[in-house]
Amino acid sequence: MSYFVGPKYKQAWLWPARLAIASLAAAIMEGDHADAAKGRNERAVAFESRIAGEPVEPIMAIVSLRNQRITVYDASGWVLRAPVSSGQKGRETPAGIFSVIEKQAEHYSNLYDDAYMPHMQRITWSGIALHGGPLPGHPASHGCVRMPYDFARRLFAMSKLGMRVIGAPSDVTPVEIVHPALFPVQPRAGTVAAARAAEADEAARKADQARLAAVTASREAARATMRMAENLKLRAEAQLAAADRTVASAESAEAKEQAEDAKAKAAARAAELEAQWAATKAELQPKFDAVASAREAAFMAENARVVAAEAARKAALDLEPVSVFISRKTQRLYVRQAFQPILESPVTIQDAHRPIGTHVFTAIERTGSNVDVRWSVVSLNGGHADAGADEPHGPTRGRRGQSVEPMATDPGGAKAALDRIAIPQDALDRIAAIASPRSSLIISDEALSSETGKDTEFVVLMSGEPQGGTKFRRRGPQTEVRYERPRDRPLYQRSPFAGPW
Repeated sequence: MSYFVGPKYKQAWLWPARLAIASLAAAIMEGDHADAAKGRNERAVAFESRIAGEPVEPIMAIVSLRNQRITVYDASGWVLRAPVSSGQKGRETPAGIFSVIEKQAEHYSNLYDDAYMPHMQRITWSGIALHGGPLPGHPASHGCVRMPYDFARRLFAMSKLGMRVIGAPSDVTPVEIVHPALFPVQPRAGTVAAARAAEADEAARKADQARLAAVTASREAARATMRMAENLKLRAEAQLAAADRTVASAESAEAKEQAEDAKAKAAARAAELEAQWAATKAELQPKFDAVASAREAAFMAENARVVAAEAARKAALDLEPVSVFISRKTQRLYVRQAFQPILESPVTIQDAHRPIGTHVFTAIERTGSNVDVRWSVVSLNGGHADAGADEPHGPTRGRRGQSVEPMATDPGGAKAALDRIAIPQDALDRIAAIASPRSSLIISDEALSSETGKDTEFVVLMSGEPQGGTKFRRRGPQTEVRYERPRDRPLYQRSPFAGPW
């Protein structure tokens, strides 16, 4: 004991301890540098692209949960492809049909330790999203779809709210389909919406001018009235004060007579000032009339602005794609436009007891000189899409097939589904009147998910696939987003030997 505590040997004991601590710190720092290098390598994950610039707008993104890959499509075919990391076992990213309902370039998780989720594109309000993140080579998230950082930034810049996102059990591609049951879609160049927007801008400009004119007229009339009224008041008060002092100071009859004479003259002067006031008022009347006229014009211009703005909003809404969902389970048809429900109707399905599959039909406007519209379809089951549907979800599913080309959807199952459905003519007429390119028709055995709600597109979850990623999340409206930690700030900035508190 004296060897360790004695002053003679204290320095000899401290040197090995100091060397051990220094070695441990160096090892920890080396591990931190290795982790940082690994993070930099993860940020540089390569992805495929078929475009020199950016496409006009992506139509859909298909996430292959087994192959751990996302493929983005525009009207001409696939344009971007990258590896992903979806939900780990027990928290699987649900297979189904979604749409982008919110975008935030800087986002931190509300559920998982304020985790950084750059270029977040939300597909459910309960917390499932596409975002940039580390890719360990297998499913590792809590239900979201992590993408390479550069890929996430590029997709974020191209996509818009409403872009279709399909979580497919396997990797499938859309194929072109022609069928008489697909409702007609008229190509629209947006000229009506542009005209209504221009009218709204002009009405707003005129309303601003009229409002400014009314304010200016009111200010001028008020200033003139106050100036004349103040002058007349000062003169009257001065004359009356002088007359009163004269009467009060008069002692003799002659003085009083003179005071009365002065008072009479003051009264005459007051009458004169009254006449001047009447003349001034008559002179100011046109200004008062101008104020009333300007206010009326401003009121009319504001009403015109409101009407024009509403017309522009409706015209822009007409250009928004229409989504139609038909459920075999409920045997009903639902229609949404711009995330809002607009129609619900019963439908007739032949042999309603037999499965019909899940199929997503999309109206695509041709590019170039062609102005007609074609339809594409993606089938999630019933055809090639359900091949291997009994394969397990988990860490092994992301390690195979990433280099395998996606399988094209067999249109036979989709056509058979369309053959079995009869839509009421009134509902079909209403859909055809508002349908535009990028509109879609979804047919499924499933009912609408509870994720479908306010400010969402249709959300359909595949009941035969794991949905762990939705079971651990809070339901409810959009939650507050925090921006507390910059992207490049380390999670911990303290000594590795410090205590937990």
